[in-house]
Amino acid sequence: MRKESQESLLVKIKGSRRRSELSQPIAGYLFIMPAVLGILIFSVIPVIYAFYISFTDYNLLNPIKNLVGYQNYKDLLNDPLFWKSMKNSFYFAGVVVPLQSALALGLAILVNQKIKMRGFFRSAFFVPVVTSMVVASTIWLIMYNPSSGLINSILMRLGLPRQPFLTSSVQAMPAVIVMCIWKSVGFSMVIFLAGLQGIPQELYEAVQIDGAGKWQSFRYITLPLLKRTTLFILVITTMDALKIFSPMYVMTGGGPRHATMGIVFYIWKIAFSYMKMGYASALAFVLFALILILTLLQFRFLGTRVEY
Repeated sequence: MRKESQESLLVKIKGSRRRSELSQPIAGYLFIMPAVLGILIFSVIPVIYAFYISFTDYNLLNPIKNLVGYQNYKDLLNDPLFWKSMKNSFYFAGVVVPLQSALALGLAILVNQKIKMRGFFRSAFFVPVVTSMVVASTIWLIMYNPSSGLINSILMRLGLPRQPFLTSSVQAMPAVIVMCIWKSVGFSMVIFLAGLQGIPQELYEAVQIDGAGKWQSFRYITLPLLKRTTLFILVITTMDALKIFSPMYVMTGGGPRHATMGIVFYIWKIAFSYMKMGYASALAFVLFALILILTLLQFRFLGTRVEY
């Protein structure tokens, strides 16, 4: 009887273990299901649908969608405003990415030193980041005012002529670039600061003992050990620069003479001003392909392998 009871007990224990082993993965799937459903509903399915309508002549004023094949992609090749907006976007990114990254690294090195009011300067440089882009754009729009703006008032006091800034096709894009760097440099600074604080101080002490100066320490220790941090900053800044929209919408409306019309602004205009959702979707996927290629090139030329 004892053997039978022991055997039955063992059978029960094994059965309970099997049930618990089966229930654990089920419980895990149940926990992640809300997140997976959210991603599917709000990200994956809309992207698939947008890719589908990029092959149609879908117009918001006409519920009927007709498949047109690659016609939308062929049309953008002959669209002068598409090429103009792409040129503006790459000009914007080509200036913002290196300048903002270099300035952020310099500020990070500065606030990483043992200086007075270091906490104040860290907070002051980061405050624009938490400010809404629309609010920041509006503030700088007022500052750039040709007649009563703060910047032109300072120029007049210095005996310099007033500048048109946002009303000039030559000065508009540089003016927007200055505002965007001011707005976003604090975020890159904080990332670089975290990378700097992760570098062991013993390395700097060792090279100082060997007689290396500050430039040699920066070149042979700081830069190599910030390689992954720099890669992250460059990738994020490049994507943000190519996707910039709010400053152009608030400050210039894409003008003057399309001088500040980036590719995202052009996509928005095609979609919600001309109601051509099919063509706008095609433009969006071309932008996605370009950003993907640039990201892979950045990984390639910075010497960091992409693990799949």
